[in-house]
Amino acid sequence: MNDGARLLSELNDRSREVFRRVVESYLASGDPIGSRTLTRQLEEKVSAATVRNVMQDLEYMGLLDSPHVSAGRIPTQLGLRLFVDGLLEVAPVNATDREHLDATLGSNERDTATLLDRVGSALSGLTHSASLVLTPKHEAPIRHIEFVSLAPDRALVVLVFADGHVENRVFAPPPGQTPSSMREAANFLNAMAEGRTLTDLRGRIGAEIASRRQEIDALAQALVQSGVAVWENEGEPYERLIVRGRANLLSEPGAEEELERIKQLFDDLERKRDIAEFLELAEEGDGVRIFIGSENKLFSLTGSSLVVSPYMNADRKIIGAVGVIGPTRLNYGRIVPIVDYTAQLVGRILGDRGKR
Repeated sequence: MNDGARLLSELNDRSREVFRRVVESYLASGDPIGSRTLTRQLEEKVSAATVRNVMQDLEYMGLLDSPHVSAGRIPTQLGLRLFVDGLLEVAPVNATDREHLDATLGSNERDTATLLDRVGSALSGLTHSASLVLTPKHEAPIRHIEFVSLAPDRALVVLVFADGHVENRVFAPPPGQTPSSMREAANFLNAMAEGRTLTDLRGRIGAEIASRRQEIDALAQALVQSGVAVWENEGEPYERLIVRGRANLLSEPGAEEELERIKQLFDDLERKRDIAEFLELAEEGDGVRIFIGSENKLFSLTGSSLVVSPYMNADRKIIGAVGVIGPTRLNYGRIVPIVDYTAQLVGRILGDRGKR
């Protein structure tokens, strides 16, 4: 059970209702709500003092906050996340919004860039927020690739394709990677990128990893059989070859040179595994997500929320995403279905085009 589910399970019916009313009031107005006002809204007949005690308990749990002394309460970022994950009631997109989106995207516009520009305009107009449209991933030969470190857990890959198309993709790099190691990975890939797509590059790296593995096995076999060395974690991704004693090397002709060669091959193998992981991460995508406030590391918009949904092609492969960026008090109940419906619509239109 995650922290949100645990907190939600600790709320009784009265606390849950008070919490839900505070959040809904905040999302509607942006203003704090006091215990007296809230008491008049509750179906259960309780005193303002009782409601005030419940709000204090919710504040102690980190779900509510008092922006001013003696003022009402507003939800914290944790409270908003708990509400979105456990209490948000999402209805289907309403008929008016659906008709507007259908009309906007139902044209015979053949240019995908123009279509997606209309998607952004439609989302902005319907939600009164900034829109986000991630275009379909391009699959063409690579001319140049660059990795840029943005933060310890965030990096950017810049892809320049042979047809002049340029894409920027943000991804979480493997742990322990540095700007220097990213530059080395880019240099290696650029040396073999010409005429190859990302998929082709991943295949080439995979073949080189298999080749290095075979070389290591062939060189190590004699050393292991003679007792000079032994495998540690054999068969696992990060096994090691351990030498039993320096003196043993002196009695085995050429053993020291073979071990040095094995060490070089291991270094090369690890570097190629890291590069393969870079390429894999650069091609990944996600399902409907809501980022609230400081959770939103991609944009670093304090006090803002991002609601994003991927869209897929006819092969059910994620090729892009659409979303809305706005204040944390977005009308999630309305915006989530709009974003979700728009993503489905875009995926269907692009999927139909792909079949023609």
